[in-house]
Amino acid sequence: MLYVERVKKRNAAAVERAASDAGRRRVLIENVWPCVDAGRYPIKRVLNQHVAVQADIYADGHDVLDGRVLYRREGEASWRIAALEREVNDRWLGVFQVTDLGRWEYTLEAWVDPFATWREQLQRKAEAGQDVAIELLVGASLVRAAAGRAEGELASELEAAATALERNGPEVDRVAAALDPVLSRGMDQVPDLSRKTRFERELCILVEPVLAQFSAWYEFFPRSTGKPGQHGTLRDAARFLPYVAELGFDIAYLPPVHPIGRTHRKGADNSLEVEPGDPGSPWAIGAAEGGHKAVHPELGTVEDFRYFVAQAERLGLKVALDIAFQASPDHPYVAEHPEWFRKRPDGTIQYAENPPKKYQDIYPFDFECEAWESLWQELLSIFLFWVAQGVRVFRVDNPHTKPLRFWEWCLAEVRRQHPDVIFLAEAFARPKLMYGLAKVGFSQSYTYFTWRDAGWELQSYMAELTQPPVTEFFRPSFWPATPDILPEHLQTGGRPAFVVRAVLAATLSSNFGIYGPAFELMENQSRPGSGEYANSEKYEIRHWDLERADSLRWLIAHLNRIRRRHPCFHANDRLVFHPTDNEHLLCFSKRTADGSDIVIVVVNLDFFNAQFGWVTLDLGELGLDPKREFQVHDLLRDVRFQWRGAKNYVRLDPKELPAHVFHVRRHVRGEHAFEYFA
Repeated sequence: MLYVERVKKRNAAAVERAASDAGRRRVLIENVWPCVDAGRYPIKRVLNQHVAVQADIYADGHDVLDGRVLYRREGEASWRIAALEREVNDRWLGVFQVTDLGRWEYTLEAWVDPFATWREQLQRKAEAGQDVAIELLVGASLVRAAAGRAEGELASELEAAATALERNGPEVDRVAAALDPVLSRGMDQVPDLSRKTRFERELCILVEPVLAQFSAWYEFFPRSTGKPGQHGTLRDAARFLPYVAELGFDIAYLPPVHPIGRTHRKGADNSLEVEPGDPGSPWAIGAAEGGHKAVHPELGTVEDFRYFVAQAERLGLKVALDIAFQASPDHPYVAEHPEWFRKRPDGTIQYAENPPKKYQDIYPFDFECEAWESLWQELLSIFLFWVAQGVRVFRVDNPHTKPLRFWEWCLAEVRRQHPDVIFLAEAFARPKLMYGLAKVGFSQSYTYFTWRDAGWELQSYMAELTQPPVTEFFRPSFWPATPDILPEHLQTGGRPAFVVRAVLAATLSSNFGIYGPAFELMENQSRPGSGEYANSEKYEIRHWDLERADSLRWLIAHLNRIRRRHPCFHANDRLVFHPTDNEHLLCFSKRTADGSDIVIVVVNLDFFNAQFGWVTLDLGELGLDPKREFQVHDLLRDVRFQWRGAKNYVRLDPKELPAHVFHVRRHVRGEHAFEYFA
């Protein structure tokens, strides 16, 4: 059963229970937050994160209300409880922590609190000098009823308190006993819930590893890690991993490692003319040697793949594998399951197209075929096969061309067995479709950052990505370039463009990645009239000189060190843009919730000319005293400046280093210096 069907069934039962006694339940619970599409989809959190639940809770009259958040792991029989506290007016807040991976549920309950209402009225009457003898008897009955709900020592204490309220002693002593905080705490433990209101839905949380929220990806082709002129193997790629770890990445991401088809194999630069030795595209999956559960023979074996994963783990790296649900004409599926593919009127299978582009070497699956259920099960088994080989991170190719209901089912099934798996959606699609993929279960997504280069574009886009409701389900991953995309600013902007885009990707988003070694070696040659690389590694084996003196490897490694040391970069909230008087200068800050870590980033978006001007900081947002000096430590250059007030001067020359990453320092402490290689 799909997750959404389970939710509908459960919520319908909750509504039916509440309706049976609705007339006696006076409290209303509305505008519950966080909540995605009225509870249709889960909100997202990472392990050990806190969930702050808010709601409008109110009732008629002036009675005192109380409430609680109920939460549990999906499948647990009993609820855990977190108290609700009134924030302002009728807005209430409750906080709890999610301590295990997987799906969690939460809802709210609220009720009129007869004892607290009585206690408040008693205090007012007593302070006004009114006779409260009858009120004390009413209170005694409320306390005695609570004693009946309690057990053990608490029941005895409440029974004694009820008797004390009824005795013919001095009224002032009986009032003092009624208002004793100890009695209130005892009553709070056994509230009268006979007329409570429960929110009509049980909402869901998807709890994922911390890596889903904070990660740095490095993509490379294993076949390009061998000796010049030779096809690299997975053993060669394992010897490349220390370089990836040295650069400070968390995830080593591989394109598909499966056998590559020979029929309609593409030549260099996507040519239809194939020369002997052309390796073809790794995304044309499947040949006589096997399909999605096999390894390309020139890369090695499944055992070699497991060795690669083990070496990565030893270096503190996770391995991400590209999953592309498509087949070459030579894939075993084509012969064994022709029902999974769409036939053309002439009986041939329809190859993939994105007009005017044609992909004659790829057959897409037909998700609307009559045999869709067996297709779904087989595709799920591909994920589970590679999880069994040690993969816990997947980048999914073109998920926006497959049904969202399939992804909702498939990703949930993988997580049901392996809740530590995360998924990155390679979806450069329409915004609603990208958000839809995130809602149905993708942990992260590619974004339009690759093409956003003007300051106003970046500010507008970040405003969209860092505000509710998007923040509850969508985690952006910023990539300056991919094997498919070489944006114009990298083609023409030279070294400064690569530096600026690396700084922006690493500091604007908590998740980012690069396609290397092409990026750090500043590969910028495109095929004429296209936004794609010339001599693309997708179609040929490349050899990269990692020791080039002009490599950006040192800058990238330092950016990753900065990201790890500064927790303000571990999330995307509390991002604030600050005005500048020069449109070429972009200034923004990030800080932690408690203000203990604050970083200000300034970049020069003009890749050719030095730019200077004044930034105007929002000191209130940064928690800085406008009358006191503060120190900013440029973590890229290891230099310090004394700033005072909101307006401060900056100058950035692209011939030197076109960015500042300032740590706001109230207490000076040592930092590692970074030398920039021009």
